[in-house]
Amino acid sequence: MVEPLRLVAPSGGAVEVPTPVVLAPMAGITNAAYRQLCREQGAGLYVCEMITSRGIVERIPKTFDMLRFDPGEAVRSVQLYGVDPDVMARATEILCAEFGVHHVDLNFGCPVPKVTRRGGGGVLPWKRDRLAAILRATVAAADRYGVPVTMKTRLGIDRDHLTYLDAGRIAQDAGCAAIALHARTVQQAYAGEAAWETIATLVGTVDIPVLGNGDIWEATDALRMVEQTGCAGVVIGRGCLGRPWLFRDLADAFAGREHRTLPSLGEVAAMVRRHAELMAGLYGERHGLTDLRKHMAWYFKGFPVGGDLRRSLAMVSSLAELDEHLTQLDPSVPFPDGELGAPRGRQGTPRERVILPYGWLDSTELGDEDIAAAESDASGG
Repeated sequence: MVEPLRLVAPSGGAVEVPTPVVLAPMAGITNAAYRQLCREQGAGLYVCEMITSRGIVERIPKTFDMLRFDPGEAVRSVQLYGVDPDVMARATEILCAEFGVHHVDLNFGCPVPKVTRRGGGGVLPWKRDRLAAILRATVAAADRYGVPVTMKTRLGIDRDHLTYLDAGRIAQDAGCAAIALHARTVQQAYAGEAAWETIATLVGTVDIPVLGNGDIWEATDALRMVEQTGCAGVVIGRGCLGRPWLFRDLADAFAGREHRTLPSLGEVAAMVRRHAELMAGLYGERHGLTDLRKHMAWYFKGFPVGGDLRRSLAMVSSLAELDEHLTQLDPSVPFPDGELGAPRGRQGTPRERVILPYGWLDSTELGDEDIAAAESDASGG
């Protein structure tokens, strides 16, 4: 049985996570509807998709529109992106004061080139002074409301420029409640295997909780990661795409109950229908169903659905149309065992090189150089 996770702010404010499982913020995925769908399956902490700090401070309507929470969302958790300490602090103030956010996570792991080329995301921890300034400012702003701050990062830019141990120490000194480590470098992006041994190294380096991330496809993977690394909990990203019931398995596994959900095609269809209802309620039927399309390939991966029906499901625009397609499925078809433990979502190949600002690697200190322009090019990752 795995212990609950407790995220504590310097002033003592805390967020209790009975099952130490965190839904990773994923751009275009972890909106209020998907968070509710996953939450209905099991206990954990469910993080809103990444929000840019400058968008919040400038009160951009599109940014504010992403800050939607359903009534049952007892713990409001948001991941914040930014590169300027003052802007990050002001954005955090708005999140806590105006949106009632209970937990703020900071993104220092994004590998997207348009972010890294301006010194943001997963390459920012190379500049230790900038990382420390952002963490101190954000923690101070959140702590006035008793809100804990955590950060997510990667191993480093590449194998020759690792940052995760220094980042962990800086996070601890700044008052962060925990650090989540995606055990890949920025150069790897989502390719290759996650180096779980580095999670164990970070656990042995810092006193704050460490959350492990990378290559958790089944609940048994999560248990194995905790056992091998000593991490306090896990962060689930691509593993739950098209499989929100993974959180049910995780809740059971961490509670010591032996159970694995193997839904039939009919049960998967029911999950898709529930997802569609939530999306329609969030965005309206046409927009919500259009946004649901990208999930169809994940939900039906490995099932004998047929090419024509797959294409039709990927083009739905109404609940009635979805219902018509779902009735064509054979509900008795069992879950495809070949999909168990298989990677999901984007993978690709490692990048030949990480796109960086000119001279970025010359020093681990940024000094007074202004890189706030990076915020205008933020992207999820």
